[in-house]
Amino acid sequence: MVRERVKNRDFHDVNLIPFPAEEKPFNFQGLFSLPQPLEVDIGCGRGRFLLARAGGHPGNNFLGIDRSLLRLKKIDRKATATGLGNIRLLNGDALRVLPLLQEKSVSTFYLFFPDPWPKRRHHHFRIVSPLFLDLTFRALSPGGTIHLCTDHGEYFEFMLKQVRRDSRFQEVAPFLPTEEEKTDFELIFRAQNRPPNRCSIRKSVSH
Repeated sequence: MVRERVKNRDFHDVNLIPFPAEEKPFNFQGLFSLPQPLEVDIGCGRGRFLLARAGGHPGNNFLGIDRSLLRLKKIDRKATATGLGNIRLLNGDALRVLPLLQEKSVSTFYLFFPDPWPKRRHHHFRIVSPLFLDLTFRALSPGGTIHLCTDHGEYFEFMLKQVRRDSRFQEVAPFLPTEEEKTDFELIFRAQNRPPNRCSIRKSVSH
């Protein structure tokens, strides 16, 4: 009986939220105990950045999105063990989740090391696109930011072309994570002498 109680406790999804039943804007802020600025980590992976960022910024709320339910469950257990109440997790594809965010409800988006889809015939699978910029623009509050990072040089140039074509955004100084916030991918790539390329853009305050 004791073993069963421990097992249930360890695998209880405290911060993992169900995918909204209706695919229309959803009040994610209502899932948090405090009405604080909302930051969204797209493709949060193993959660090293998300957990460190949320722990260091208790005055903000954080939504982590990832397609791997197993990874999210592991993040959930770590967040619960460390007492982080400002994290919520959603299992799903980013381009399905972004339309669910309410207009002007997000202060910051993070997109680190997305799949570069290096072959030209696969470029249409790349997440940074006019559609991505449309969806994030709608969800961002005026002056809100998007932080992008990739180790793939050609994909970085592709990203820059996309964002520089969009007059609704302006480039700002790149976001630099602390040592604790660096993702597992960044640590691996740095060990291979592959420094990341970073770009940050800000939504115009006039929109």
